[in-house]
Amino acid sequence: MAKKIMIQGTMSNAGKSLICTGLARIFHQDGYQTAPFKSQNMALNSYITDEGLEMGRAQVVQAEAAGIAPSVDMNPILLKPSSDVGSQVIVRGKAIGNLSAKDYFAYKKQLIPQILSSLANLEAYDILVMEGAGSPAEINLKQEDIVNMGMAKMAKAPVLLVGDIDRGGVFAQILGTLMLLEEEERRMVKGLIINKFRGDKGILEPGIRFLEKKSKIPVVGVTPYLQVDIEEEDSLTERFFTETKKKPLDIAVIRVPRISNFTDFMPLENLPQASLRYVSRCRELKDPDLILLPGTKSTMADLRWLRESGLEVLIQKAAQREVPVWGICGGYQMLGETLEDPFGAEGGGSMKGMGLLPIRTVFSTEKTRTQVTGILKGATGILEQINHTEIEGYEIHMGESVPIEDNGFLSLIENRITGEKKKEGYSKGNVYGTYVHGIFDREEVVRALLNGLAEKKGIRLEEEGYKDYKTYKEEQYDLLAAGLREHLDMKEIYRILEKGI
Repeated sequence: MAKKIMIQGTMSNAGKSLICTGLARIFHQDGYQTAPFKSQNMALNSYITDEGLEMGRAQVVQAEAAGIAPSVDMNPILLKPSSDVGSQVIVRGKAIGNLSAKDYFAYKKQLIPQILSSLANLEAYDILVMEGAGSPAEINLKQEDIVNMGMAKMAKAPVLLVGDIDRGGVFAQILGTLMLLEEEERRMVKGLIINKFRGDKGILEPGIRFLEKKSKIPVVGVTPYLQVDIEEEDSLTERFFTETKKKPLDIAVIRVPRISNFTDFMPLENLPQASLRYVSRCRELKDPDLILLPGTKSTMADLRWLRESGLEVLIQKAAQREVPVWGICGGYQMLGETLEDPFGAEGGGSMKGMGLLPIRTVFSTEKTRTQVTGILKGATGILEQINHTEIEGYEIHMGESVPIEDNGFLSLIENRITGEKKKEGYSKGNVYGTYVHGIFDREEVVRALLNGLAEKKGIRLEEEGYKDYKTYKEEQYDLLAAGLREHLDMKEIYRILEKGI
C-alpha cells in the first residue's frame, strides 16, 4: 500500500498544484516511486495519454516531476467548463456528456467507485501525492465531497493545509478553514503551510506562534514566492497579465474568454529573441510579428466574441499585411470559411469563419483523442523554413476540418496508437492552422519559426540562450524542489507521511 499525503488549500490558486509538483520531485529525487492523484479536476487545459485518454494537465506536470508517464488513474474525473453553469464531464479519460452544476452535484456520488478503482491502481507506488480542489470549507459543496476531506477520508491520507499570504489575511484563511471543518476532519490536518511569502520571515514569527497555538497544528513551512516556470492549468494564471520586455520579435496570443491549452505557447515565453504577450483588447494588439489563435472550449462562442470585440477585423487586416497568423485547434477552426454544428455540440447552428483558410469545420459528438508524431511539409510563405522539422503532440477536438482546396496541408502525422498516417492542418500564404497541441515543443520548430520571422523583419538573431523545452522543464522542476527543500520541514513531512492518520 502506498503512503499518502494530501495537499489542500484555503482557496483556489493558493498554490496546491505547485506544492504537489515540488513534493513529487523531492520524493522522486529521494528514490521513492511517486505518483500524483487528484480525484476531480476542473480545468480547460487537458492532455492526451499514450492510450488516447484525456486528463487534467496539472497531474501530467506532477507525473513529469515524479519521472513517470501520466495515466488517467491520476485524475479520474475532469470537468471542462462549457458555460458559466455547466461542464463537459470526463470520466477515466472519456467524455460522458455535458451536465449542469446542479445535475453534476446530484450525480457525482455515482463516480466514487471509479475514483476508488483509480486510486487502487496506484497503490503499487511508494508515495501518492494527492491534491484537493478549491477549499475544503465550502459549506455548499461538503455534502458527498469527493475531492477534499471526503477524498482524504476515503484514502486515509493526512492533510497539509496551504494558505496564500500574498492575497492577505492568511491567518484568517487558515483558522477560518479549520473552524468550518468537522472535528474528525480537523484531526486529519497534520501540518500548515504559508505560501507565496515575500519579505523577512522573522517578522512573521509571532503570527506563526499564534497560529500554532490557536490551531494546535504545526506550521511545516513558509514558502516564498518562488521564481519558477511551471505549466499551469487554468485561467487564474498570472502569465496572462505579466509585463513583457521588448525584444527583437513580438508574438501576440489572442486571449479568448474560454482559452484552453495555453500551455502550447509556453515554449515561446522565455526566448531571448522574442517576447510573448496575451491580448484581449483591440488597443493591445498593435503590430506583432506573429499572431497566435489558441484552443478554446467553445469555438463558436469565442469567434462571436472576437467579432464583437473588433479583434477579428484587426487579425484579418494583419494577415493582409502579411503578418503570419497561426491557429491551434479551436483557433484553427476559426480561421476557416464556415463552422457547422448539426448535432449541438456547441449549441447548434452554423456561422461564417474568419475566411483566412479554405476549410470547412463540422462539429460532431465524437471527440478525437490521440497522440501523434509527424513532419511539417506544406508550410508556405514567411514560415516555410519550418518545413522538414519533426513534431510531436496530441489532438483533442470535437469534429473535423475539411479542406475546400485540397492542396495546402501543413503536416503529415502518424497516430501513435493506431499507426494511421494522414494529412493534417492547412497552410495558405502566411496563415497556418493545426489540431496538434505541443507543436512548438521541439527546439528545431521554434528555431525555424523565429528565423522565418526575423528574415521577414530584416534582422539577425543571436543563436545563444535557447534551451530545449523538455530540458528547460526538468531544470524548473529541480529549482522548485530545491526551493521547497529550503523552506519546508521535510523531516516533519516525512514523519507525517510515515505515521498517516
